[in-house]
Amino acid sequence: MLSGKHILLGITGGIAAYKTTFLIRLLIKAGAKVKVIMTESASSFVSPLTLSTLSKSPVLTDFVNQEDGSISWNNHVELGLWADIMIIAPATANTLSKMANGTCDNLLLATYLSAKCPVYFAPAMDLDMYKHPSTAESFKKLKSFRNIIIPAESGELASGLHGEGRMAEPEAIVEFIQMDLAKGLPLSGKKVLITAGPTHEAIDPVRFLGNRSSGTMGFELAKRAANLGAEVTLVSGPTNLNVNHSRINLIRITSAQEMYDACHLHYNETDVAICAAAVADYRPKHVAEEKMKKKEGDLQIELERNPDILLSLGEKKTNQFLVGFALETENELENAKGKLQRKNLDAIVLNSLKDDGAGFGGNTNKITFIDKNLDIKTFDLKTKSDVASDIWEEITSRIHA
Repeated sequence: MLSGKHILLGITGGIAAYKTTFLIRLLIKAGAKVKVIMTESASSFVSPLTLSTLSKSPVLTDFVNQEDGSISWNNHVELGLWADIMIIAPATANTLSKMANGTCDNLLLATYLSAKCPVYFAPAMDLDMYKHPSTAESFKKLKSFRNIIIPAESGELASGLHGEGRMAEPEAIVEFIQMDLAKGLPLSGKKVLITAGPTHEAIDPVRFLGNRSSGTMGFELAKRAANLGAEVTLVSGPTNLNVNHSRINLIRITSAQEMYDACHLHYNETDVAICAAAVADYRPKHVAEEKMKKKEGDLQIELERNPDILLSLGEKKTNQFLVGFALETENELENAKGKLQRKNLDAIVLNSLKDDGAGFGGNTNKITFIDKNLDIKTFDLKTKSDVASDIWEEITSRIHA
């Protein structure tokens, strides 16, 4: 949700300023680019050098910089335009009052007044200050300006009192912003199930039957769904890929049976399911307990069918929107249409290994999207990230129709 976002963090002079070191780490871990503006008093509570090191950007404290005899200007207008999100944390009673009344006596406030992006503020003050009518009036005004309050928590305060006024913890601030950004997104409130990667079917403790799937397409579909507001369960076979997203629950499995079990565990509560994994159709009927030694002559391995995950989900489908993948080498369109109808799907994504740049192993794909009404849309060769966006655009246009 925060990946690639430009976040301007304003830090004011309260003891809770020390928590911003952890907040910056979390924002950067979420993929955001962070710049910091702090008031002069804030530097008494947390070091600008620490914040600069963590954010990998100079910390700004005043309109004018004077170093080595040279003078430069920190342009508050450009800073306001740069930001996708502005967070003021901690927001002291003093700064909140100034924000509410348009006072502009430092760089942070000038930038706040110039910002055209959503502004979040996390109040931090002592109990009586938090409950004071003037503070309540500041909150009311700021909300009327469409600024968004991240509510303070109850707990031990710097004064030694216990009560409301403690700044929200960094993890809670990040989660609050992510949840707020998700509101109104196409998949907000939806639960999505996605399968990805290959399955490995054991022959013995060392060897297995598998395929060349990297899992990239499934992972890109999961990331795109999460960024559109969905809660995603990603069931992945063995792959080197990883994902770090608060809205993605990654479940790692090895075999087709394990993938089958994981999918059925989550399917009832799913709104949209996309089976992008390359599941092995067969598995060895007997798995050797010890490593099989090479012997004279040929080796024969008896295989048995794996459960058909996509078919089983189609048979169980109630209100889910179910999407399958078809990787074909001949009679591509007819085979995909047959799979679409046979497995009770709402749509199928067709790949052809005859198309250069499509299929396993690469970072590109070329797809044809076919829905249950046999409406067909073919896309050009694109990166798998862009393909994921195309697929979700087709799905969302149908589930919201």
